[in-house]
Amino acid sequence: MREAMYWESLEGNRVRCHLCPLNCIISEGQRGSCKIRKNVNGKLYTLNYGKISSMAADPIEKKPLYHFHPGSCAFSIGTVGCNMHCIHCQNWEISQSNETFPYLENATSEAIVRLAKHYGCESIAYTYNEPTIWYEFVLETSKLAKEAGLKNILVTNGYINEEPFRALAPYIDAMNIDIKAFRDEFYRKISKVPGIEPSKRTAIIAKKEFGIHVELTYLIIPTLNDSEEEIRAFVRWVGKELGDYTPVHFSRFFPHYQLLSLPPTPVETIEKAYRIAREEGLKFVYIGNVPGHNGEYTYCPKCGKPLIVRWGFTIEEYHIKNGKCEYCGEPIPIIGEYKKKHYRGLWW
Repeated sequence: MREAMYWESLEGNRVRCHLCPLNCIISEGQRGSCKIRKNVNGKLYTLNYGKISSMAADPIEKKPLYHFHPGSCAFSIGTVGCNMHCIHCQNWEISQSNETFPYLENATSEAIVRLAKHYGCESIAYTYNEPTIWYEFVLETSKLAKEAGLKNILVTNGYINEEPFRALAPYIDAMNIDIKAFRDEFYRKISKVPGIEPSKRTAIIAKKEFGIHVELTYLIIPTLNDSEEEIRAFVRWVGKELGDYTPVHFSRFFPHYQLLSLPPTPVETIEKAYRIAREEGLKFVYIGNVPGHNGEYTYCPKCGKPLIVRWGFTIEEYHIKNGKCEYCGEPIPIIGEYKKKHYRGLWW
């Protein structure tokens, strides 16, 4: 247990947390919505500092990040808790848990950096549950990672207040931000938070103000966020606010957790979203959770040839050289050159 950052004292021994837009008012002995920030004797403490629920040496494509050091290894760590309560969460066992989760192990930031180096990873990814509610540990670890020459990645819902995000952003190199839908109603009913605006704001600040590499994931759920109108609104916002070269991943939903009544998303629905995004001018659109689909490929926006051929998380062909299409010379916004290599895998 460690004293948290970003909170204020209130009357009656209560506190207000300022880490995320929920700004929870927490009475003594109670916790915030994320389950792991607790009022103890009128002070706010974080209960998951240095507590690891999940750890793996992952392909960076699994995050998913397709335009950031392709083919590299991301040392991926997660804890417990989340400031959203999505009824379809894939990792609900940890995201909706707290420090009593039975498989937690303690780790220091120094140990995480050493392990990342040991397993040949070029980056550390804070992922699996929502990393921003692990703020104090992520901030400390990301600083040490930078000093050690490692990149830092957030896989996040983007639901964080501006002040703490601006303090963390200088140490972050890439983000995949999960846009749940493009209507506040979805966020209220399905994710149990007031609306989408904080996630949009985080994406804009990350890319425009800090130059962080940003990719977006939109999980398409039948009947809930799959209308043509909503998809068009989303991709138009991406083009206007983040730029038409921003990679967007449309991912296929499968029934999980408390949302078992809906079927898996038809592949045709994912393909339709892909076409809409291309029609609206986005240059790098991807289909996720459909292994083997050519929507996993990166195509040259000028000549149209496949430049990165993927199968799942594996790169099978790579036709970008010195940041340009090998066929027509068009500049391709990929950060880092692909280096085919093998790393020592880890799952713990």
